[in-house]
Amino acid sequence: MNKIAKAIVDLSFFLDESKNYNRIKKFLKSVLEDSNHKYSKYFNYLMIFLIVSSVIIIIDEVKHPIEKWLIFYDIYIVTGIFIIEYILRLWVYSDIHKVIIQEFQDSVFLERKFNIFMVTKSIIMQKVQYISSPLAIIDIFAILPSFRELRILRIFVLFRAFKLFRYSSQINHFSEVIVSKKSELFMLLLLFIFVVFLSGVSIYVFEEHKNPNINTIYDAFYWAIITITTVGYGDIVPVTSEGRTVAAIIILIGVGLVSFATSIMVSAFREKSDELKAQKVKNIVDSFTNYYLICGYSHLSEILAAKLKRAGEHFIILDNDEKKVEQATRDGNLAYKADASSKNALIDFDINKKVLAVITLAQDDIQNIFISLSVRSVSKDIMLISRMRNKNSYKKLKLAGVDKVVSAANMTSMLVSTLVDKPIVTNAINSILSGKRNARCEQVEVVHGCMLEGKSIKDLNIEAYKLILLGISKNIDFKKRKFIFNPNDDFVFLEGDILIVLGYTISIANFKSIVEKSSIKYARKNR
Repeated sequence: MNKIAKAIVDLSFFLDESKNYNRIKKFLKSVLEDSNHKYSKYFNYLMIFLIVSSVIIIIDEVKHPIEKWLIFYDIYIVTGIFIIEYILRLWVYSDIHKVIIQEFQDSVFLERKFNIFMVTKSIIMQKVQYISSPLAIIDIFAILPSFRELRILRIFVLFRAFKLFRYSSQINHFSEVIVSKKSELFMLLLLFIFVVFLSGVSIYVFEEHKNPNINTIYDAFYWAIITITTVGYGDIVPVTSEGRTVAAIIILIGVGLVSFATSIMVSAFREKSDELKAQKVKNIVDSFTNYYLICGYSHLSEILAAKLKRAGEHFIILDNDEKKVEQATRDGNLAYKADASSKNALIDFDINKKVLAVITLAQDDIQNIFISLSVRSVSKDIMLISRMRNKNSYKKLKLAGVDKVVSAANMTSMLVSTLVDKPIVTNAINSILSGKRNARCEQVEVVHGCMLEGKSIKDLNIEAYKLILLGISKNIDFKKRKFIFNPNDDFVFLEGDILIVLGYTISIANFKSIVEKSSIKYARKNR
């Protein structure tokens, strides 16, 4: 390999390993091509302003002399930015150094000479591919109107207007709608041409010698077009009975064609509107560092969503029912129409990286089981919580990989029994369930020497502190804990146990303070 080829290869490896080079190129590519990039919209606004202002200057110059500073602005600033943009887009379109590195690695592996000619050809072909693309052609033609010496080039001002397609998402969406229905529109166009041809020939045959306004076949086709489109200028009117019959028929056909075209466009825009809404939700979710994934929108989902919003947590609701998605959106939640039991949908939301937990709250236990199986097929470690309506589904949900199974029926019966036995805490329960800020759920640890250690629930008389004892998390061994729900009155507290209590903020704070002081008092006494 000669010195020039070696220098090219060395430079390619240097660029490939350069963090600054790759970071700058990635940044510029994102700004130029990624509409979701935070700086992309500002760049688009700048380009739209330059295009509109330059078009106004060129149009005004046709009949009026313009100021020198406007000419300077159009020739040097606008055109200069257009040229720089074109060069940058050509640069970021492909990586030249990667082509060189690939050829070098192939030559080493195959033990052949490094072919600089093949590398150059491959690079040129990649760049020509971009240069010949429709948007690149528009970009290069948009530069030509600045050369005022050749007035014929000013016609290319149209390409500056076409250039707006690149920067206006609304125009892009409109073109995408047209493209999405190209088959239907093409068939409609063929039908339109056929009807115009048939009606034009018919009216020409019937009216050519009797109607002074129809002298050529072109006149007949012109009349057919303005009649079938229901425009009807009235400059050409059939005078024979046969001609009027043809006119009546194609007017009816024209109304049908217009209605058909309208229905195609309305359905296309409706589909695109739904797609844009879904993409907007997806973009918002992609901006989250982490979030919770709620599968199924039910009454429990509504309560959980309200709780997460108050806590400032991010979440997304998935449901396959469009009506439920719309209801969740109306309730002020971020919702997305997707089948949560689909593996592809879960992969799309990247549950392995950003999702803190998946909570399945569908109305049907079978659906929750299917969703849980899909979640576990994608991620083995993610926290998975599921609702259970039928107690017979518990084992199936656990086998499906659910970490925590929540039964609304069991929770309700426990709370009702607690309210019957302990009416003093009714207001506290209501406050917690309604989400008032002065009521909450808290944990209290039994530390060595505190007033709780060695006491039973009966001895503690927790009602006196205006609290509800929901349950106890008890140490089994060094790594395992067991949660005892609604324990019996003879349960004895031991060091390391954790009480889960419900009550007003002031009641919880007072109780924790008493427990803490008793532990400090014991430590001072036995020091």
